Amino acid sequence: MTGVLASQQIRALIESGTLRGEPAITDEQIQPASLDLRLGTVAYRVRASFLTGTGRRVTDRLEEFEMHHIDLSQGAVLEKGAVYVVPLMESLALPRGVQAVANAKSSTGRLDLLTRTITDQGVEFDRIPEAYAGPLYAEICPRSFSVLVRPGMRLNQIRFRRGQAVLDDASLRAVHAQTPLVDSDAVIDQGLGFSVDLKPRQGTLVGYRAKPHTGVIDLDRIGHYDPAEFWEELHTTSGHLILDPGAFYILVSREAVHIPPEYAAEMAPYIAMVGEFRVHYAGFFDPGFGHGAAGGQGARGVLEVRCHEAPFVLEHGQIVGRLVYERMSETPEVLYGEGLKSNYQGQGLKLSKHFR
Repeated sequence: MTGVLASQQIRALIESGTLRGEPAITDEQIQPASLDLRLGTVAYRVRASFLTGTGRRVTDRLEEFEMHHIDLSQGAVLEKGAVYVVPLMESLALPRGVQAVANAKSSTGRLDLLTRTITDQGVEFDRIPEAYAGPLYAEICPRSFSVLVRPGMRLNQIRFRRGQAVLDDASLRAVHAQTPLVDSDAVIDQGLGFSVDLKPRQGTLVGYRAKPHTGVIDLDRIGHYDPAEFWEELHTTSGHLILDPGAFYILVSREAVHIPPEYAAEMAPYIAMVGEFRVHYAGFFDPGFGHGAAGGQGARGVLEVRCHEAPFVLEHGQIVGRLVYERMSETPEVLYGEGLKSNYQGQGLKLSKHFR
């Protein structure tokens, strides 16, 4: 059956040897519609980001671009502004008809930790074609904060699908008519549009901007760090915010989003011509996101925003991205927020789980 593979189907891929781990993949890694990937024991500092290219392996490119490598076994710092390639503990032997897509996990994106998956013979980041057999690697570029990492940490995740499962606009409108996908009027155009909230119902706090010179964040420390040491609070009563070039922001969507159990979604940039910014890289929304939150009224999407070449005025209600919905091949046995350690169910404006 076509669609995104659910948790029980991912478990079957592991049992069949399609998905392999060294050490073995654990149940904790299996999410409703994806599998968390684990860092291996070494990080290669490289001169630049790269794609492997047809007919070439990652190990060949590392010989070309490696500056030095770091043993992660006792923990090591990946420095802000540098690029690293880390072999992952998982590998694939995909059958015909099954392809995969990877993405950064929510907490990874909220730390501005650019993390992408590369493969042998890869010509795109985070896209893995059917029948791929081989290792997986994470390319990691800390952009706002230096981070302390260890083997087994899970910075990115992988989703599997059979066939074409993306809902076209007509299908998405039909789903919304039956089960509302947002708590307001739905803007449907090549996916479900969502906008930025710069007029909060209470108070004047609309977001956070990463401070330029901070300490290291140990990714194992949950609820540990004082936000004030790493983030500047952003307050406004005007309904607009001027984004600074090169700065990284945490904002929140105006809409509360709902992902019904039979669907998964992925965040995509809106269009390049709406402004000098992009909404960031942690793009997977699991089945059940917002489903049980606020009486089923959805949960707001946190926006990871980076401004590019010129200062840009962001206005309240401006559409900044879209959610592309896909059918699940099966309904997952466990949904996001139900029996899982789902850190962001029912969220509003929220920093990553590492901050108090």
